[in-house]
Amino acid sequence: MHLCAASSPIMLRANRLKLGSRLLRTSASSKQWRHLSSKTDKPVMAIRREDYGSQWERRAPLNPLQVKSFVDAGVKVMVAPSNRRAYTMEDYSKAGAVIQEDLSEASLILGVKQVPINRLLADKTYCFFSHTIKAQSENMPLLDAILEKNIRLIDYEKLVDENGKRVVAFGKFAGIAGMLNILHGIGLRLLALGHHTPFIHIAAAHNYRNTGMAMQAVRDAGYRIALGELPQSIGPMSFVFMGSGNVSQGAQEVIADLPVEYVKAQDLRNAVEKGDHTKVYATVVHRKDHIVRRGGGEFDREEYDRNPELYRSTFSEKIAPWASCIINGIFWNIGHPRFLTNMDTKTLLSPEMSPVAPEAPGCPRLPHRLLAICDITADPGGSIEFIEECSSIESPFDLYDANHKHQHFMSQRPRFSGDGVLVCSIDNMPAQLPREATDFFGNLLQPLVPDMLKSDAKRPFEEENLSRIVKDAVITSNGRLTPKFEYIQHLREVTMPVIPSSFGSEKQRVLLLGSGHMATPIVEYLTKNGSVAVTIASADKTEADALAAKYDGTNSLYMNIARHTDQMDKAIQEHDIVISMLPFKFHPAVAEKCVAHKKNMVTASYAGPEMRALQQGALDAGVTLFNEIGLDPGIDHMLAMECFHNIKAEGGKVRFFDSWCGGLPAPEHSENPLRYKFNWSASASVGAIMRDAKYLKNGEEVYIPPGMLMEESNVQEINFLPGFNLEGYFNRDSTSYIFAYGIPTAHTVTRGTLRYKGFCKAVTSLSKLGLVDDKPHPALDDSAPDITWHELMCKVLGCDTQTSTSRLESIVYEKLGQDEEKLNAVLQLGLLSEAVVNRQNTLLETLSAYLSHVQGYQNGERDLVIMKHRIGVEWPDKMISTEEVSMTVYGDAYGHSAMAKMVGYPTAIAAKMIMDGEILQKGVILPFSKDIYHLILNRLKAEDIRAASRTIHH
Repeated sequence: MHLCAASSPIMLRANRLKLGSRLLRTSASSKQWRHLSSKTDKPVMAIRREDYGSQWERRAPLNPLQVKSFVDAGVKVMVAPSNRRAYTMEDYSKAGAVIQEDLSEASLILGVKQVPINRLLADKTYCFFSHTIKAQSENMPLLDAILEKNIRLIDYEKLVDENGKRVVAFGKFAGIAGMLNILHGIGLRLLALGHHTPFIHIAAAHNYRNTGMAMQAVRDAGYRIALGELPQSIGPMSFVFMGSGNVSQGAQEVIADLPVEYVKAQDLRNAVEKGDHTKVYATVVHRKDHIVRRGGGEFDREEYDRNPELYRSTFSEKIAPWASCIINGIFWNIGHPRFLTNMDTKTLLSPEMSPVAPEAPGCPRLPHRLLAICDITADPGGSIEFIEECSSIESPFDLYDANHKHQHFMSQRPRFSGDGVLVCSIDNMPAQLPREATDFFGNLLQPLVPDMLKSDAKRPFEEENLSRIVKDAVITSNGRLTPKFEYIQHLREVTMPVIPSSFGSEKQRVLLLGSGHMATPIVEYLTKNGSVAVTIASADKTEADALAAKYDGTNSLYMNIARHTDQMDKAIQEHDIVISMLPFKFHPAVAEKCVAHKKNMVTASYAGPEMRALQQGALDAGVTLFNEIGLDPGIDHMLAMECFHNIKAEGGKVRFFDSWCGGLPAPEHSENPLRYKFNWSASASVGAIMRDAKYLKNGEEVYIPPGMLMEESNVQEINFLPGFNLEGYFNRDSTSYIFAYGIPTAHTVTRGTLRYKGFCKAVTSLSKLGLVDDKPHPALDDSAPDITWHELMCKVLGCDTQTSTSRLESIVYEKLGQDEEKLNAVLQLGLLSEAVVNRQNTLLETLSAYLSHVQGYQNGERDLVIMKHRIGVEWPDKMISTEEVSMTVYGDAYGHSAMAKMVGYPTAIAAKMIMDGEILQKGVILPFSKDIYHLILNRLKAEDIRAASRTIHH
């Protein structure tokens, strides 16, 4: 065995950064500082708040001391407020930064992760990890928005030196955090397999205040290993590091505190078969160690970079069979050979790969040598083929069984036993050590910032006097991809070709019926790249005009669909597709006209019997009538179908399906009689009480007749997310989805709507008072005289309109079964007041219009959406699990509501896919097929709408 001196523990200790609370000094040259100080106008830069993805993101691109160096040099530095950052707002304020929300004054805006599309500021220079350089489909909407807004994008990944090595990266801390996590996981995995080891006392990275504390735990484990506490029955352990860059070096720094011996890759087998169990073995694998030329010949680095298809990897044959843990730190390019294919992994996880070790009672052998893989690159579908998605800091481990293709996601009751290899593939590893990662990253970035401050996004890119490093990292400028990155468009066309519109260079034309709460994100999404023109047709001219004024390529059209049928015919003929956001009762009539004029249509509402009756007509006309593509129905369907298809692919059978979804006010805005606010059709929410419902429970159909849906005996207490104090009522006919979803093996199928406790009781009081009648009422006719709510209630309850308030209260009290709480709800809603009624023909519509006004959202108030699927599964090995898919999404207090985003965005995405020829199905369709829901769910992630999954084993 040969000790690799360059990677020895002694050298690693000598090179280790002195981490902790110490901040790193600037290395910006005096020439750069002179440039900043000499500018006539004071340069302004900003650090944005990290609001993309995980709540664990606490890093920043610069720490307070680094910010102070810029302030001292005459730069105005603005920092967006955030209580989540590892460094506080007070820290930045003391450094001289200006803490403010509005960053529009800055010419340069620095961040870490992607920027949500609706928060991008036009004509700015941004610098962040965009994850667009491989044409990643989920981030292409972000790239389109950056181009549209004339943003100059600098990507940290492309800041490289003359040799192509990255000069600004979190890689070292990704390696440190990843290595700590996988050591923690190995301890748990070995324990589940019957072996107590010193690794059990190493925690996940985020459990330590700093790396110093973490390294002490590793040193303690190393001391125990050196004393012989690593069981001989598992054989000597080996760690294989793929690559020698920053990621690999960070990971190696962690195991430097174990009794580690480094060997060359070709000597790993001898080390683990004849080595000492009081130490661990490690090897660093370079390309030349496993990349060989097909047909023979020497490894040629330049040829490999030019023509990777001429080479293959021998890693799975020569190195992996003797690895206990593989740590992947290699950046992988499309077209390069993978070092672990699915077939390779299946071989490595076979019983034949079990290490040779002494057998004794109570000392079980390992099922195979490979215990764990830590994919620090977090590159789904990359160099390790089977890793198709990343894990998360809160659920870091998957147990992958290559033979059954089944991953057990870590849950509140984690399982580390069973067949498979433990996998950790967190895409934001350094976020677990946020202060030190920020210090390290900022020290690398700081010298480049003065040059970035020269950038003016409004100037032609060719005229900019930027350094080679910065200029080569500019991906977009002046509304175009820069020459070095024009390949991204080619990749997009190759991976997802866009079928041209039949209108050639003309804009695609969308007729949007309705201008209410859900319309804004639809218009925003469709018009963001300038290829779509939207006409907003609405009976509320003021609302439609205001919305059209906010977006280019948008105009408004006053149209009352109930009266202006000829105008609607003409409008449909003049557009390519119709999106109907009208009340659901109007959809069939609109769809009928779309079929007649051979135009496609999209709506978020349920496909009722009248809509389904248009199936043959739509097929004959060659048009698509896309329904149920909002939130519920819509996103709930797609997430359910994705789970069902995955279960079936792995041989599982669905035994129950329990789904709940609801839009609610944020808890701080829920203090009102209904515990609810309206940002969607109030008539649908209140009128639901008059619907019936049916569901399947333990193989038996349960029917709830109209008017009984929200009675106490039928309302369900919801136990998940106990902090929200939820209740739920059943939604329509759940049994119809048994075959729609393709789950005939399920004995229980329920779908329901979520509300805060108290809603159902309050709404039933409105029903008992007769206020949800949908028949015309003479007192509410257009020609009737004005009437107050007091007078209307008297008429509805059959008493004289001159009845005193106190007497009317008594009548209502008796009508509500002498329930004081229900009476108070009626009084607080103002239904016995002297306010004049806004007549809407029927009691239901009149009440709905009134509640929309008095129980609507005010400026600064936000809503949230909660969704939860629970799917019971029986697997081929008779294992029983519950798959959970959940979402909790808050709206923006001064932006889009959660409900608007989660109804509007999928609707707009579906419409655009139909126009672009990505959806070719004709007839009445729902988002049940994989080719449809996969693309839509991916594009929703770009709008920061994503679900969390976990598995609970029984």
